[in-house]
Amino acid sequence: MLEVLCHSSIRITEDKVIYIDPFKIDKNYNDADYVFCTHSHYDHFSPEDIEKVKKEDTILIVTSDIEDEAKKIVNKENVFIVEPDKKYDIKGLKIETTYSYNIDKQFHPKENKWVGYIIEINNKRYYVAGDTDNIKEIQDIECDVALIPIGGTYTMNYKEAAELANDINASTVIPIHYGTIVGDKEDAIRFKELVKNKEVKILI
Repeated sequence: MLEVLCHSSIRITEDKVIYIDPFKIDKNYNDADYVFCTHSHYDHFSPEDIEKVKKEDTILIVTSDIEDEAKKIVNKENVFIVEPDKKYDIKGLKIETTYSYNIDKQFHPKENKWVGYIIEINNKRYYVAGDTDNIKEIQDIECDVALIPIGGTYTMNYKEAAELANDINASTVIPIHYGTIVGDKEDAIRFKELVKNKEVKILI
């Protein structure tokens, strides 16, 4: 099962329990096998919220600028550092990282080496784009489920996100990064209207 808890906070419960960018977690779950963070902004790397989902052996996957803080949250041997455009096998979980950056604004510069993730679970590929614009490096992504930011200001807006959704090879597309800080459900509805030949699920 895949849930968008709010904003860009995602929970996948399959063989393992996986959180991506946990934020505004409403109770102590303490069930995470893996926690992924796309970058260091407070709404994507929130130590307070990771504390609510972590358990004793939780694996925390982060970018290099988060490493020191991450090692204060979980056992340091369970912290894995990633960079864009790489493939990893982390204790049996296959993941790929993608580029994730802004083109015409400076909130998420390319040189920071922040990431999106493709996580493979039971032969199904989940792509979480992170805070990005519609950049050339991600326009040929192949996945089963794509979670794409649509809120504008810090990322793509819904029109730009729909263009990306129409380019990538995904059967299901889910809009994220709206409803809490920027963007609203109307953006998600407009996004859905512009996406062609794919199932669009609005989960916020």
